[in-house]
Amino acid sequence: MRNRLSCFLMVLILGLLPLVHSSPATSEVIQPAYPEATLYPDAPKYDADHPEKLDPDQLYAWSAILIESSSGMTIFEKSPDVTRFPASTTKIMTVLLGIICVEDLDMEVTVSATAIDVPSDSSTMKLQEGEILSFRDILYGTMLLSANDGANVIAETVSGSIPAFVDLMNNTAVMFGCTGTHFNNAHGYTDPYHYTTSRDLAIIAREAMKNDTFREIVNTYSYSLPKTNMTRARPITNTHELFNRGTDDSPNKYYYPAANGIKTGNTEASQYCFVGSAVKNGVELISVVMYTGKRSRWADTIKLMDYGFSQYTSVTPLDLYNKNPITIETSSYSTQDAELGRLRLSCVATDAAAAAKARIVATFSQVETMAKNLKSTVLIQYTRDFKAPISNGEIMGTMTYFTEDGDPVVYNLIASRTVKARENIPKTVDEIMLEVLDDPNPLPKLNWYIVADVVLFVLICIIAFRVAVKITMRRHPRGSKIPKTK
Repeated sequence: MRNRLSCFLMVLILGLLPLVHSSPATSEVIQPAYPEATLYPDAPKYDADHPEKLDPDQLYAWSAILIESSSGMTIFEKSPDVTRFPASTTKIMTVLLGIICVEDLDMEVTVSATAIDVPSDSSTMKLQEGEILSFRDILYGTMLLSANDGANVIAETVSGSIPAFVDLMNNTAVMFGCTGTHFNNAHGYTDPYHYTTSRDLAIIAREAMKNDTFREIVNTYSYSLPKTNMTRARPITNTHELFNRGTDDSPNKYYYPAANGIKTGNTEASQYCFVGSAVKNGVELISVVMYTGKRSRWADTIKLMDYGFSQYTSVTPLDLYNKNPITIETSSYSTQDAELGRLRLSCVATDAAAAAKARIVATFSQVETMAKNLKSTVLIQYTRDFKAPISNGEIMGTMTYFTEDGDPVVYNLIASRTVKARENIPKTVDEIMLEVLDDPNPLPKLNWYIVADVVLFVLICIIAFRVAVKITMRRHPRGSKIPKTK
């Protein structure tokens, strides 16, 4: 139901948009007579030990781009806005729309005559008219075998016809923010009005990789197509060299352990293309190389990925904190305190599971800046004053990080040691007043010592009074008159 609702909303939104490029563009893609993609003769030599020094001329690809997946930030580019033929990288959009718009991926679909009507040199699943198989199998076959007939089945299943599906593809591209793309079929076979740019392909791939089912499909190396009413069961294998380990005797030099997708493409007009994705240490990158060689597409992709991983890192809010932990200055600390009252606060997540998911992806220099200016990234709140005594393990405050979705991840700021109070320090007036106000019976409890003191005080007062009277009487006996002054 969720997929169907998502597709309905997408179609509704896109229906309100004017059809962009609904008619062919006025000019075709300008492409040379398909020369071989080679390095410039004076290109600097690439040093794999220093991937951070990548130069655009060290790529065979005529167009390329590398982005950080979570933010979409461009890390590296080479002619990213030149329009080129995308070949079968088109199927990224096709398969994504199939996943979004079909609620039951396990429903059975029947292959039509129009779906298998593809150019004779197309890559296919070898589907036959009237063949019945699950829509999920069509998705896997389309992606792993780069099947043009499978792409047509997806188009007809989603929109009823291939032209209607192509309109959906174009409007979806506009909604994603693509500005140099026009689709004219669902599979990517060369057409003068079917083109895109490496930047737009990266945008589409980034949106696609947000979908869990799409990620699962493109990260699959092999898949078993079950028996149908017309064909026997058979295994299919992904053609990505980045996925292929090779053998112990003949290891594949293009194997890239961090790779997790996405799609190849190749026609005479497009030469070789590849949209790749890789994840390492919490950093996910998406690369696009267009108009490159059969082997150099893998070499170019590895160069781009290595460059990206040399620039970006993934840290947790706790990692940021530990780079520059908070040290507070306490007051009224003991004169014997070796740290002169300075107290470092430890940081501990209140929810370990939520904290493990909170990641910050940034360049190494950005991470250092965030660590130095921690309060610009997190919210610090103190829950008590800094006056000693303070006990080891006592919670002094909290640190809160808000994820991109606005969800708070809370950490406690904890005293890492005990800070004793200063010895014999006199109480302040405010402290005395607080003690009095907090005491329900501020008067001292009655006991014999207090009674004796009170009685003794009264007796002293009486005796002193009587002595004073006697002295006065002696000085002024009764009946005597005080002489008047003149």
